[in-house]
Amino acid sequence: MNDKIKINLQMAGATYPATIDRKDEEMVREAAKQINRRFYEKQEQYPNLPTERMMTLVAYQFALETLQLKQRHDTEPYTDKIKELTALLDDYFNGL
Repeated sequence: MNDKIKINLQMAGATYPATIDRKDEEMVREAAKQINRRFYEKQEQYPNLPTERMMTLVAYQFALETLQLKQRHDTEPYTDKIKELTALLDDYFNGL
């Protein structure tokens, strides 16, 4: 079933219409709130900076946090080490 809704998001003083899944509405609205919060923080820090530049700073901040989270949740180094240790154990026990 296609359960889409149309909403208007207010971000950085502009309105953005969006069509989203109903189940995602709370998350989408929270994302807009976070953008606004960071935008207005930057606006206080840099009152003469144009809106486009402030939005670039906000986007950069979110991108950096996303990359940091991905790095923190990267289990590949551990998986590789487990494979290496498993191979060593296999070799050892096969040699007995």
